[in-house]
Amino acid sequence: MAKSRGENGPRSPGPGGSLSGTRESLVPGPDAASAADELSSLGSDSEANGFAERRTDKFGFLVGAQGDPGALEEVPLEVLRQRESKWLDMLNSWDKWMAKKHKKIRLRCQKGIPPSLRGRAWQYLSGGKVKLQQNPGKFDELDLSPGDPKWLDVIERDLHRQFPFHEMFVSRGGHGQQDLFRVLKAYTLYRPEEGYCQAQAPVAAVLLMHMPAEQAFWCLVQICEKYLPGYYSEKLEAIQLDGEILFSLLHKVSPVAYKHLNKQKIDPILYMTEWFMCAFSRTLPWSSVLRVWDMFFCEGVKILFRVGLVLLKHSLGSSEKLKTCQGQYETMERLRTLNPKIMQETFLVQEVIELPVTERQIEREHLIQLRKWKDTRGELQYQSPPRLHGAKAISEAEPAPQKALEPSPSIRLPPGTQLPAPGTKSRQQKQAEKEHEKAMKEKAKRQKGQQQSPPQLSPGAHPQGLGPTADLAPKTARGAEDTDTKDSPHHSKESLTSQESEDTYL
Repeated sequence: MAKSRGENGPRSPGPGGSLSGTRESLVPGPDAASAADELSSLGSDSEANGFAERRTDKFGFLVGAQGDPGALEEVPLEVLRQRESKWLDMLNSWDKWMAKKHKKIRLRCQKGIPPSLRGRAWQYLSGGKVKLQQNPGKFDELDLSPGDPKWLDVIERDLHRQFPFHEMFVSRGGHGQQDLFRVLKAYTLYRPEEGYCQAQAPVAAVLLMHMPAEQAFWCLVQICEKYLPGYYSEKLEAIQLDGEILFSLLHKVSPVAYKHLNKQKIDPILYMTEWFMCAFSRTLPWSSVLRVWDMFFCEGVKILFRVGLVLLKHSLGSSEKLKTCQGQYETMERLRTLNPKIMQETFLVQEVIELPVTERQIEREHLIQLRKWKDTRGELQYQSPPRLHGAKAISEAEPAPQKALEPSPSIRLPPGTQLPAPGTKSRQQKQAEKEHEKAMKEKAKRQKGQQQSPPQLSPGAHPQGLGPTADLAPKTARGAEDTDTKDSPHHSKESLTSQESEDTYL
């Protein structure tokens, strides 16, 4: 891929200031104690590097370092506070929102994540927070381990090339470069079969601008493994396949641009490698970069395809635009120095949202291009894991660990109370059971005695509460009823009980 532009950054260190391949070498030694004391009162790396008199913009870049950023989309303060409140509500019940209201999350990512919550939201969207919970202490373990000198030397040479005019990375050996070194070294130990790729450095640097090193590491892991698998492998086969997919989709989005690039025989790998591998962090104005990343973390790689197609369409998509780039060199220069108007935040984001390119189309084209690759070049040398299209797919593939429910006792005993062992009964329980059995036996005995000896009345005596006219009750019916009760072999216990209760009542 094209080398990152870093010639204007700070000079490389001399023999005494070289960063060796371990974390400890980035910490000043005893000889540097006096220098550290002198710089202890300085507030930022930019001040420590001699830029104390220069101001920074709201993104942390030295004013004027990015050129004219164009008209920035300023969100009214009241609207920004409302968005922050909504995002806090979502983040505090993230699993519920992701399961039932993912479309609302996508809409809010398209509007832009509030700056104060952007780093936290990226961790939730990418699944980096879940990854960190699943691997407690892993980053510290990798951070303290010595790395492979082969990769560490390359990482050291690339540190000063990453956003040299941002206040975090302007100072050689400052805290920004130290954290960047730690994150990149940890990844080479976490995935030694992949090692380090130069395009990972700007991606990690963007993450470090929004979150601590450990969280940035796990977000980088998710980007490399879930969003862009295979992009940073040795042969760069995945990015070449996506270049062919982009070119095929361009035929449908802008036939004029497709025809021109095909005529000039310009391979997609020549212009889209840095776009996709750095997620446009080295191509677009910073306000547009952040909006693209908000949507990228939510919706996946289709956002990168859409941004690339929009840039190609508005750079080469009409005969008027092609008048000034008739040859291959002029065409490549046009794509290297894109028109600021088409990269402006409001215009670009709206075009990206409206462009009808879906995950289904990308996967269909992926299968077609993979078949062509096998026919012409054979099997892929690096078998990357399947690509997951955004936060929803990642959350379904790697659900957050659920905390086990802990039983809370309904009866609180005073401290020091000894509970009986499982299966044993206390003295009170045994006594209560005995009393219950005794009461049941007495009740059964009374019922049995009532059945065997019904109460007999003396001649001329009347039941209590009944006058002499009660004797005129239909004895025939009563007698027939008693006969049926005695003679019927199917007389149930319930009927006896009901009859007893009736006799007792009378």
